[in-house]
Amino acid sequence: QVQLVESGGGLVQAGGSLRLSCAASGRTFSIYAMGWFRQAPGKERESVAQINWSIGRTYYADSVKGRFTISRDNAKNTVYLQMNSLNLEDTAVYYCAARRSRLGEYDSWGQGTQVTVSS
Repeated sequence: QVQLVESGGGLVQAGGSLRLSCAASGRTFSIYAMGWFRQAPGKERESVAQINWSIGRTYYADSVKGRFTISRDNAKNTVYLQMNSLNLEDTAVYYCAARRSRLGEYDSWGQGTQVTVSS
């Protein structure tokens, strides 16, 4: 099992920036990829960004391309999400997740961190 703990959420004005962190512990050697997901009130959870743990290949949802950057520090077993030019639609609970294979599901999840963007 992999344990994940997010941090860095908060309240920010539109146009501002936040950086989320997700620290992994446990069987971190089993991680194939990590991702950030978010869920806004009344909406389904959606993928925001994903990163391959070994080679660093990234994927972004269209809604965040050019504004968000996912990165990882393998030595610290930590993945980051730098969020710039935040808008009201980015308000959500953000979750970090990990999966153990290319075709596997994300089966380790953090507790989530609230990001609120105000006008």
